[in-house]
Amino acid sequence: MQHLTIVTTGGTIDKIYFDDKSDYKIGAPQIGEILGQLGVAFQFDVIPILRKDSLHMGAEDRALVRSTIEAQPHRHVLVTHGTDTMVETARELASIKGKVIVLTGALNPARFQGSDAVFNIGCAVAAVQTLPDGVYIAMNGRVWDPAKVRKNRDANRFEEVAG
Repeated sequence: MQHLTIVTTGGTIDKIYFDDKSDYKIGAPQIGEILGQLGVAFQFDVIPILRKDSLHMGAEDRALVRSTIEAQPHRHVLVTHGTDTMVETARELASIKGKVIVLTGALNPARFQGSDAVFNIGCAVAAVQTLPDGVYIAMNGRVWDPAKVRKNRDANRFEEVAG
């Protein structure tokens, strides 16, 4: 993989602590800074299209994610996304042909000490350059088939479901 296209939609990975009322807002995408600090050996571009909590994403937002990915000339695409509706978006993208698309996010903001963001991004980068064409989710140290995974909100993790 020589080039990675990154499409950002917001979600916890990009949340920032906003004020003294413990309010969070979705800030600028963190993934470009993270990959830059890690000194990755490939080119990448970051296309920020949304700054939303995934609970607030609807069909129109998913259509925008889809059309943005379809318009990209590169085969390898990583999407940062909120975890609550990541599976729904991945399923919406499943019919895109000729690309490897991996969705990832974080259960804690990237700016927080101990966040899973860097680990999840690393897993997603490995997945996007080694898997065949298709759509995948990289979370919790695993690569998931969107048709066979769900987010368990009580356990705050992704888990396999019967497909």
